[in-house]
Amino acid sequence: MPILDKVLIANRGEIALRILRACKEMGIQTVAVHSQADAELMHVRLADESVCIGPAPSTESYLNVPAIISAAEITNTTAIHPGYGFLAENADFADQVEKSGFTFVGPKADTIRLMGDKVSAIAAMKKAGVPTVPGSDGPLTDDDERTLEIARKIKYPVIVKAAAGGGGRGMRVVHNEAALLNSVKVTRSEAAAAFGSDVVYIEKFLQKPRHVEIQVIADGQGHAIHLGDRDCSLQRRHQKVIEEAPAPGIPEDVRAEVAKSCVDACIEIGYRGAGTFEFLYEDGGFYFIEMNTRVQVEHPVTEMITGVDIVKEQLRIAAGLPLSLTQDEVTFNGHAFECRINAEDPRSFLPSPGKVAHFHAPGGLGVRVDSHLYGGYTVPPFYDSLIAKLITYGEDRETALARMRQALDELVVDGIRTNTALHQDLVRDKSFQSGGVSIHYLESKLERE
Repeated sequence: MPILDKVLIANRGEIALRILRACKEMGIQTVAVHSQADAELMHVRLADESVCIGPAPSTESYLNVPAIISAAEITNTTAIHPGYGFLAENADFADQVEKSGFTFVGPKADTIRLMGDKVSAIAAMKKAGVPTVPGSDGPLTDDDERTLEIARKIKYPVIVKAAAGGGGRGMRVVHNEAALLNSVKVTRSEAAAAFGSDVVYIEKFLQKPRHVEIQVIADGQGHAIHLGDRDCSLQRRHQKVIEEAPAPGIPEDVRAEVAKSCVDACIEIGYRGAGTFEFLYEDGGFYFIEMNTRVQVEHPVTEMITGVDIVKEQLRIAAGLPLSLTQDEVTFNGHAFECRINAEDPRSFLPSPGKVAHFHAPGGLGVRVDSHLYGGYTVPPFYDSLIAKLITYGEDRETALARMRQALDELVVDGIRTNTALHQDLVRDKSFQSGGVSIHYLESKLERE
């Protein structure tokens, strides 16, 4: 007996296919919505029903709330799964889904709003006992002396951030007092233009931190668990390139303490669904930066080391069921890596859409490929360039990395350019092989070459 009758997948590409597979395993009927440019996507072919929701531009299709709701209505959908990106963290969309009589596969709208605003999120995490970066503990006011005093207290360098920012936008590093007030003014203006809000705050700027995140799942019924951590420090322009689980070189007591604080926070805020607490980690300290209230691109590495199907848990929780396991039943085994394969030039990083003449996915023990590609498929120029996620698992980090090197060498995507060569270089990089590089490592490496 399926726990939900029919799920509409409000997304595209590999994550849409990932959600469809979970639904199929659980006996849930699927509805694929797609733009005119995406009629040939793999999950559209495999879904029980499909509905075209508009032209190629995402504003007219995947971000078109009335079109998605209408598609749910005409197909008698039970629930809507937003995946990641697009409307996944849009509280108004979650609200509209529920008010239209459907189940939103994710947190309540109020929770998305709370965690979507950086200032309110940090305040909530402080209250729940999650470690945060020293800073202004709320928005900056028009009191310049107060702003200067806060910066003196936390010591330079500091970073000015837009409360509604994200994706690396709406932030500015300040190294001395002389530049602070003007930086605040400029960031306010940029934030107002980009996000519709000029609320900014300041934090201590960490020099060489790592990006470490904690995966959580909560059922909204007072139960929550964590599925360990991931290191996502290899980034370019604040976009993750390679992720791994668990994060290497973190003391077990520190790891356990921060994970428990995340579980406690989920219970404190009444969290429902899968979520990720993102931290900067430096010198043995964790500092909360934001929470993603959705499934993450890199969720497979956590699935590989725990055996927990995160998307299935999302669907169970959306149906009103409690968590299927307790924290004591979560076991951690081995190590996993994920490489994000993008349709882009490996040096210039310019997008490379076009027809895939031939696609060969690597295989072997401990190898997983999450991709919507197939020979003859045309990668459209309208969306994110992610075309595949290559995931490898091993009983230890060295084995998982060796399998990744082999898998990358086996991968074939003919007809378009991909960043596979960049990944082949990175998995052979001595510093990365040692583990624990900072978030600045990849960009510094690219600048040197």
